[in-house]
Amino acid sequence: MRVYDFPKVDLHLHLDGSFRLSTMYELAKERGVEVPGETLEGFGNWMKDHADAKDVNEYLEMFEVPTTVLQDRDSLIRITRELIEDIAAQGERYAEIRFAPQIHTRKELTQRDAIEAVLEGKRQGEEACPSIRTGIICCMMVFGPETVNYDANMETAEITHEYLDKGVVAIDLAGAEGIVPLTNFKPFFDKAQEYGTPCICHAGDSQDWVTVRDAIDMGALRIGHGHHIYENPELCRLAAKKGIALEICPTSNIQCKSRESFPMHPAYNLFKLGIPVTINTDNMVMADTTLDKEYEHCINEMGYDLKDIIRSNINSFRVSFAPEEYKEKMIKELEALL
Repeated sequence: MRVYDFPKVDLHLHLDGSFRLSTMYELAKERGVEVPGETLEGFGNWMKDHADAKDVNEYLEMFEVPTTVLQDRDSLIRITRELIEDIAAQGERYAEIRFAPQIHTRKELTQRDAIEAVLEGKRQGEEACPSIRTGIICCMMVFGPETVNYDANMETAEITHEYLDKGVVAIDLAGAEGIVPLTNFKPFFDKAQEYGTPCICHAGDSQDWVTVRDAIDMGALRIGHGHHIYENPELCRLAAKKGIALEICPTSNIQCKSRESFPMHPAYNLFKLGIPVTINTDNMVMADTTLDKEYEHCINEMGYDLKDIIRSNINSFRVSFAPEEYKEKMIKELEALL
C-alpha cells in the first residue's frame, strides 16, 4: 500500500461505526450486553460477515450492539477520544465525526448529555493529539415515517445550534432510506435553518437521484453519499454550479450494494464534472477500512490518480466546517503537492 503523506480529511465518519473493536467488546461485557460471536475474535468475524449486507437498511442492523452499549457518558467520552487518537495516528489532519444524540437516550442520558459527552471526548482527543482538529455533526434520524420520532428529531434540530461555537459544526439526517418521501422531514431542516445551523443530508445512496434533489431543495449544503445523482445530468450540473459536495464512501457503497463494484462507481466521473466530490470512510470498523484503503480503491479500481486524491482532499477542506484559517493553511499544503 502507498504511503499517503499529506493532510487527509474525513468528512463522513460515524462515531458508532468507527470504534475500537476491543473497546466495544470490553464495554459490552462491563454493561452486560450480549455480543455476537461471544469472543472478541468472534465479534470481529461477525461484523465482517454482516458488513456484506444485501442493502443499506440491513447494514444498519449492525449498529444495534454499539447503540445498546453507548448509553452512558463515560462510554461516549472514551470512544470519541479513542477515535480521534486513531485517525490522528493515521495521518488525518481534520475530521467531522457524526452521531445521533437521540439514540443514546435509552437510559439516563438526555440528548444534551450525549452531545456534551462527545464534546468532552473531542476535547480529550485533540488535547492528546494536537496534529488533528475535529468537528462534531449531530444527526437526526429516519427510523420509519417521520411521525415515529418527530419530537426527538425536532429536539435535535432545536438544541444543536446551542453547541455550534463549542465544537458542533452542522446537523445531518441519517438512517433508513426510502420508507417515506425525504420531503416529509423538511420541518426539521426548516427548524435547523431558523437557527442558522448548516445542514447535511444522507440521500441518493440506496435511493435514486430524486432524494438528492429533495435534499438540496431543503437546504442541504452537502450530501451524504449522493452518488445516484449521476443518473440525472441536469442535477449534476446544478450541484457543480452550487458547489454541493458529495461525501462519497466507496467501500460502504459496495458493501451496502448501492453500487455494484468499485470500477462501476461513478465517483470519478462526478469528480470530473466539477462537483466537489470527497472521499470518506463512513464506518471504519464495520467497513474494515481507513482513508488509505479508500484511496487504494480509488486509484487501483476507480480511475483516480494520486493528484486526484490530493484534489479530493482540497475539496474536502473547502466544503468542511473547519476554522477558516486552518482550512486555508491545509489547502496551501495540499496545493503545493500538485
